[in-house]
Amino acid sequence: MPKKESNLPCVDIREDDLSDMSPEVLATLLRDHTTGRNIFWATHDYEALGSEYDYHAQILPELITGEHGMVIRPRVLKSKENQTDRAKGMAEVFTPSWVCNAQNNLVDEAWFGRKDVFNVENGENHTWKSTTKKIEFPEGKTWKDYVRATRMEMTCGEAPYLASRYDTTTGELIPLKQRIGLLDRKLRVVSENTETSGDWLDWAQIAYMNTYGYEWQGDNLLLAREALLWSFIEYYNEKFGKKPLLKSIKYIAYIISWNLWQMDGLKGVVPDSCKNGVTEKIQTLFGEEEHTVNCTGCQQDDLRRHNGTYCLIRDWPNKKKIRFIDLIKA
Repeated sequence: MPKKESNLPCVDIREDDLSDMSPEVLATLLRDHTTGRNIFWATHDYEALGSEYDYHAQILPELITGEHGMVIRPRVLKSKENQTDRAKGMAEVFTPSWVCNAQNNLVDEAWFGRKDVFNVENGENHTWKSTTKKIEFPEGKTWKDYVRATRMEMTCGEAPYLASRYDTTTGELIPLKQRIGLLDRKLRVVSENTETSGDWLDWAQIAYMNTYGYEWQGDNLLLAREALLWSFIEYYNEKFGKKPLLKSIKYIAYIISWNLWQMDGLKGVVPDSCKNGVTEKIQTLFGEEEHTVNCTGCQQDDLRRHNGTYCLIRDWPNKKKIRFIDLIKA
């Protein structure tokens, strides 16, 4: 589990801890399956540390571990100045857990056809209390249907709507039984309806395969991926009193690396991958000529005509890759 320091809330999952667990786990959480490279910084916040931290540079394990182990930190642990700059520059505004809970409750109210399924809200003081009885499912629906239901957090930041390990605005840790994320709810249902480790793992994997999110900035994306991975370990430990095997952790990390990806949500492409005003040399019948490339999608606000790199996600049931934009009806 993350190392707790006296001057920090235990919300920061240290990259050194992940690397110590397995360098492969950290490498997987840094992977971008669309480009075949690592996710990139996509923020100017770290450029003072050197060229390897430039906006377009890949996030490499050696840049965030060892002596650099405190480089990436949750927003609540960043300086107030840095938080303000990111809010202004990238519209980065994180949502209090009570708001995430209220909105997630609306999703479940629509799915179940009733209120107060996972918790009961206290609107006066912005708190909630989780229900304690085993979740009952409406006629015609089963717990397996709920686990398979697709959920996604757009522009997910540190993914507070998916995995609520802590309140992203206060840094307050949230006890496991009081968590309110969409994935938290799926894992609660899995724990309530399975007995053996094998069954739990099978359905936890299905829960992760049906939980998605995308984010522009690479540091936030890594934090989100880490939160989902650590939640897996915590829920398994709560159910069985021990950590899952490393091979199980590695596979969940692999699922997460596909299902939480780096994307410009308005274009469906890798951030800043569209070419506008770029001069390229092309071979013609008359020899090599210079040609200025512009992105039709950017100029015409046409989602399907960008010349950038369209993001791929995994269609798990059919074992294939698909473009995210192909899920969007024209």
